[in-house]
Amino acid sequence: MTAPWQPLHKWWFGADVQAAAHEIAAARGKLWFGKNVMQDNEARELFAPLVRDALAGQLNDWLTDPRGLLAVVLLLDQLPRMIYRNNPKSFAGDSQAQAMVRDGIEAGLDQQLQPIERVFIYLVLEHAEDPGQQRRAVAQFRRLLDEAGPADQQVFADYLDYAERHQRVIERFNRFPHRNTVLGRRSSGEEVAFLKEPGSRF
Repeated sequence: MTAPWQPLHKWWFGADVQAAAHEIAAARGKLWFGKNVMQDNEARELFAPLVRDALAGQLNDWLTDPRGLLAVVLLLDQLPRMIYRNNPKSFAGDSQAQAMVRDGIEAGLDQQLQPIERVFIYLVLEHAEDPGQQRRAVAQFRRLLDEAGPADQQVFADYLDYAERHQRVIERFNRFPHRNTVLGRRSSGEEVAFLKEPGSRF
């Protein structure tokens, strides 16, 4: 019997999650980290009802399965950033996802996933405007790099680099300045200057 989260999992990771991490990342990276209207529309057409269900807490029975947890996390953390891009709702699931990830890590569910799947568990912590969660994100990405084989070293080194960059922003501002406009927050002068720097927006 096909798990209810399988269509989302296949759309996100492809058909073979057992493949080398660098191969999956090369094939799916534009979906994961690109900003593409066609991809956003596809996400909306395929998964908007599930995103709404996740936001309403109606998929919590999935959370005892490692890939069920991963699917709910994607629906709360990644998919809203596509479906509701440039809208405050893009961050509406963050706090729920962060709590689920903390519980999932405590239960060891993340360790039952492939390393490339675990990236999207730990990205939830990387998205948090909280120094403690940022430190935990960096530690988890460093662990992924330490565990990676030679062929996958570079891809996990890149993920760690991004985690460290996110951490530095939070240490400096206690929030992500690039979210200020979307969330209706007033930027400080220091933040305005920072946002003019290359690489200041994720």
